[in-house]
Amino acid sequence: MSTRAVLISGAGIAGPVLAYWLARHGFQPTVVERAQGLRSSGSPVDVRGPAVSVAQRMGIMPRLRAASTEVTELSFVNDFGRRVGRIPMRPTDDSVELPRFDLATILFEAARKEAEFLFEDSITTLHQDASGVDVTFEQAPPRRFDLVIGADGLHSRTRRLAFGPEGAYVRHMGVWVATLPADDLNLDRHTVLLHNSPGRAVSLHPGRGKAMAAFMYRGPGDDSFDYRNVVNHKHRLIEAYTGAGWRVPELLQRVREVDGDLYFDSVSQVRLDRWSTRRVALLGDAASCVSLFGDGSTLAMAGASTLAKALAATPADHEAAFRRYESEHRRLVAPKQRAVGQATALLIPASRSGIAARNAATRLWPLASGVQTVRRALCWRRAASTDQETSK
Repeated sequence: MSTRAVLISGAGIAGPVLAYWLARHGFQPTVVERAQGLRSSGSPVDVRGPAVSVAQRMGIMPRLRAASTEVTELSFVNDFGRRVGRIPMRPTDDSVELPRFDLATILFEAARKEAEFLFEDSITTLHQDASGVDVTFEQAPPRRFDLVIGADGLHSRTRRLAFGPEGAYVRHMGVWVATLPADDLNLDRHTVLLHNSPGRAVSLHPGRGKAMAAFMYRGPGDDSFDYRNVVNHKHRLIEAYTGAGWRVPELLQRVREVDGDLYFDSVSQVRLDRWSTRRVALLGDAASCVSLFGDGSTLAMAGASTLAKALAATPADHEAAFRRYESEHRRLVAPKQRAVGQATALLIPASRSGIAARNAATRLWPLASGVQTVRRALCWRRAASTDQETSK
């Protein structure tokens, strides 16, 4: 083979972008996705900076802007719902905020004519040799590919098969997050609401007609945590927020009643010394999850474009291409991973005095200061679903 058949695990954000560009460069991409179809939270994400350039070259920027939210303000509120701080969040020319499901759908539709998609399936084994990778699936017959790219999120099965257990690479960042739909709360479509108590935050984002509630709280890691155990997730969340004010009791009742739409996970980063091993490479959150408070979707799109360009430059030398991609993309990822402390302090102050100081500071910030940090920090996403083919 001539390094042309490429298997991509995960049809979230990074996977379809990579498939689109690989096909344009003459490769034969196949995307495998565990879910029956596209699945993603309605949580808002930003497409900004380098991802805007990628979207423009794909010809999808008008669709992204048409799907954008109408948020112009973040309001910090107290127990009585009174505004105690405010940050403008007006859209800019180099950024668009939209529901993650809409972004995933637009990217899939751009890639579907360029690549083969296998839904309701997953990789079970990978066996590499000097000339290719033999892959077995849960459903499809075994196949052989030149390369395999894991774009399957924080809990990547591809990474586990090729690099080992996730405990060696996934780092808890001292915060837990949960999201659930909050469609019928009659929110102002222009305003995100955020309420704090020490070490805890609850937000309501109007989305684009489908509002989302998000819980974020400080807490230590737990080696026994199972991201698939919804009953345990409800227990943890209710225990963490007992006694909190504002609309929290109402939202906790929704937590008790919700069925399959509750997401709960550790806010984590992924750190690996290398993003590739022989003919398998990692992309997006599988390689370098920047945590809840980073530019996950932006980095996924930018990284996919960089990887495709590197492979196209040296199609007969994938190892050189992987090194080039990693060297270039790490320069974007590293600052985002270092910024998690700043975002945590901003959104989840640990004390009442910290909350008061943050609220006071928002009245002093100039328009350009702090706003981008807030926009990035408020792009909470289902970490395990970012480029989804989770190992259930």
